[in-house]
Amino acid sequence: MDSLRVARVDHVQLDQYLPPITASSASSSASTPSTKPTRHRRTGTLHLTPHHLIFSETSTSKASEPEIWIPYPSITLMTRLPQNIQGLYPVRIETRYFNNYIMSFEKDREGGAEDVWQSVKDSAVKTSVHQLHAFFYHDPHSSRSADSSIAKGWTIYNPRQEFARQGLGSKTKSWRFTDINKDYSFSPTYPAKLAVPTRISDSTLSYAAKYRSKARIPALTYLHWANSASITRSSQPMVGLKNSRSAQDERLVECIFSTHLYPDAAYASPIYGATTTNLIIDARPTTNAMANVAMGAGTENMENYKSGKKAYLGIDNIHVMRNSLKIINEAIRDAETKPAGVLDRGLLRKSNWLKHISTILDGSLLIIRNIHLNASHVLIHCSDGWDRTAQLSAVAQICLDPFYRTIDGLAILIEKDFLSFGHKFLDRSGHMSSEKLFIEAEGEEDSDEEGVGAQKAAQAFFASVQKQFRGTSHLKETSPVFHQFLDCIRQIQRQFPERFEFNERYLLDIFYHLYSCQFGTFLFNNERERQNTTPGPSYVERTASVWDYLHQSRSTYLNESFDSELDRQRDDQGVLLFDPKDVQFWFRLFRRGDEEMNGSPLTLAQAQGAEMLGPLGAGQEDPITPSPTIASIARAVSPPSSWSLTDTNPVSTENGSTIGPSSTPRRAGGGGGVGGGWGWSQFSTGAFNAVSSAAREIKSISTDAIAQLKAEANEVDGDWRREPTATTLANGRTATGVETTYAPYTRQAVRIPSESNPWSTDSQIQPNTNRFASTATNDNSIKAVSTSPREEVARNNTINGTLTHGQAQKQTQFPPARPQGLNARLPSATNPWATMSSTPTPTLTPPPPSNMIRSTTPHASGPGQRSDISSSLSDLKLIDKSNTDTMISRSASDNGGRADAKKDMVHGGGNSDDDVVRAAMGDDKKAWDPLGAL
Repeated sequence: MDSLRVARVDHVQLDQYLPPITASSASSSASTPSTKPTRHRRTGTLHLTPHHLIFSETSTSKASEPEIWIPYPSITLMTRLPQNIQGLYPVRIETRYFNNYIMSFEKDREGGAEDVWQSVKDSAVKTSVHQLHAFFYHDPHSSRSADSSIAKGWTIYNPRQEFARQGLGSKTKSWRFTDINKDYSFSPTYPAKLAVPTRISDSTLSYAAKYRSKARIPALTYLHWANSASITRSSQPMVGLKNSRSAQDERLVECIFSTHLYPDAAYASPIYGATTTNLIIDARPTTNAMANVAMGAGTENMENYKSGKKAYLGIDNIHVMRNSLKIINEAIRDAETKPAGVLDRGLLRKSNWLKHISTILDGSLLIIRNIHLNASHVLIHCSDGWDRTAQLSAVAQICLDPFYRTIDGLAILIEKDFLSFGHKFLDRSGHMSSEKLFIEAEGEEDSDEEGVGAQKAAQAFFASVQKQFRGTSHLKETSPVFHQFLDCIRQIQRQFPERFEFNERYLLDIFYHLYSCQFGTFLFNNERERQNTTPGPSYVERTASVWDYLHQSRSTYLNESFDSELDRQRDDQGVLLFDPKDVQFWFRLFRRGDEEMNGSPLTLAQAQGAEMLGPLGAGQEDPITPSPTIASIARAVSPPSSWSLTDTNPVSTENGSTIGPSSTPRRAGGGGGVGGGWGWSQFSTGAFNAVSSAAREIKSISTDAIAQLKAEANEVDGDWRREPTATTLANGRTATGVETTYAPYTRQAVRIPSESNPWSTDSQIQPNTNRFASTATNDNSIKAVSTSPREEVARNNTINGTLTHGQAQKQTQFPPARPQGLNARLPSATNPWATMSSTPTPTLTPPPPSNMIRSTTPHASGPGQRSDISSSLSDLKLIDKSNTDTMISRSASDNGGRADAKKDMVHGGGNSDDDVVRAAMGDDKKAWDPLGAL
């Protein structure tokens, strides 16, 4: 009561939309049937309690309306609205039951709208589960056993009795109970009693638990009465980018898939007409599974689980489902705020709610067919195995076993597959609420009161500071998982109305108490929290069970059209094979009209079913499993570790071979069957699409850069050509021949290279060849006919005797014949970087840096002038150790006044490209060639 500013407010005006009146209810109440909700207004008194908001109508008539009880945890949004035109102060309340109310108060403060809004906010936001209504409620009709203080509703599900009813121990002895988790230390989110294969020891389970997320190993949840086929459930394996594996987990799954073949089983041989298709069901979309691989988890590599196949169901995660329901809430809110009150079907279509329901039903039907028709086993998991896994397992069991279609059977199914196996009811239902659900709508400020604006600004400041210290991350964990499960039951019940003992009202009341927090059944995340192993009475002793409350009114929930004989007389043997495309909005739960929500165009557009991938077996490509190349890269960047039992996956080499114990053969090139590579073409959206696009862009950029470098080199070297020339010798004789000239390179933003192109490659270069073709006898009197300024400078230098004796001697040699072909190019004798494609060149060690000297040839001679040392690469000289008389000389003038003589090179030992490149670049190849084009 400390959080309540006001306990009672009189003369409160309440506006709400009442659900449509059906024909059956109209006949009993003498009312007119309607297809849309009708707005109803009444005035009464509002009572505030620590756990409820209660409205009672003030009426003089005898037939007064029943009270309205609003549990605080059911409030999804409470908004303070500005003063309306009637002078009242309204507050809008939206609930998880799709009941929306507008309460108008005569005053804003002093027992008015603000005090009510603040009181509900302080009472709804909890910091501990002990503050919820269930710990203060005592059911007077709750029945308890004589030797225990626990209500009978808490003991409605007994694991040994339930699995014995399914046939464990009688029809088959292939399964056993284990107490490895009796104190919840093995897996805190699993039940204390687990059913596992008989041939698996507890020691093996301990090792297998390390390979499954949250240690949620594959455990039995259903044994089919007809053929001993099983439904097991688990969490995702911890595969990761390393493509890890566990021999113990593989052995456990293998034993599960072969339990019906044991001699003690009901069927020692396969059933005739049945095709063995043991399935591993991954409920997630492939994109989500890929994201989990990057975080160290993932999905099974079917090369290691050869006894089964795998299928992806494509059921979206909890965040997508939460947003889907949020859009439906927006559509209902917009319909109630508009004068016409028309529900926007476009928003309903945008929500994809029916598509999600159809996807769950489609995956459940796949499990049902594989269990009943194929007499095979199914292992189900999603990420952690407590949301989508529980939905698929429970829906499939309702259709496989007629017992679960009874009132008691449904309660046992919910206790087993949701409560016992750790569905997070506390987080998914949002029982603790949050301050973010209580907002104030912006309105006009009251300028008559001084300091009102400053006061609200101060309150907003302190509220922002408090939000930093109060976490709201639990709101991101809310999701209508159990709501969707009840919706799926309703879809099947609508198709088979005579096969269910309970009616629709039973499902609606279960949904109501999911958020009422009146009972302790749906308050906890797992069995361990509910048992409360800390000193003191357990939570089951301090709270009541919802099943005791509901079963007190058992006659109310009986289905009048139910016929139990149909399960024995029909050819389907009691197994319901429904149509997953035949889905409709559960209009009574949403408190709307059937015609208003379910139109045929909308239904056909929504019910598209699941986009499943699979089944995938050994030898088939799995788009999720990392390829051996990626796995080897992941192992390379991680610190080395010794081989362990839980990580025995071999490291693949580049040629497809494997290193390590128990290596699995793979295709060369990293194929490897299921683990044969990442299916880049399988994904078009999400994170995987972004990674794929980035990889393609990087590859394209690098390819274009290398192609550009090669193109530039070809343009430079392609302009070399041989032209007839006349050479005048010093003795007056004229020699004719062929001279290779270089056409000036006019590409913009690229420096024109000298005649000795150091970056070009030539496949036909020969050692000891000369670019000049002439007949000469005088070594020091060569005069070339040229009209270019560079040739003029070279001629002057020749006349002045600047050429060395060896260079003049080499210029008298005749060039080799021109190569044939369109793409043939005369090699450059002075190209030190040219390679021989036809003749391999032996590799030599690079010359030391001391052999690299700069040319000190002066530009001009004169007193007081020093030699101009160029800082460009063209001034480098390479001296061959094997022949000190020959060297490579390239001269270029920075000022244009120095001669650029045509010199060539004599290869003393035939250095390789890498040696010459390192020699010219100073052993820093990356500084000149970052893309590795050379």
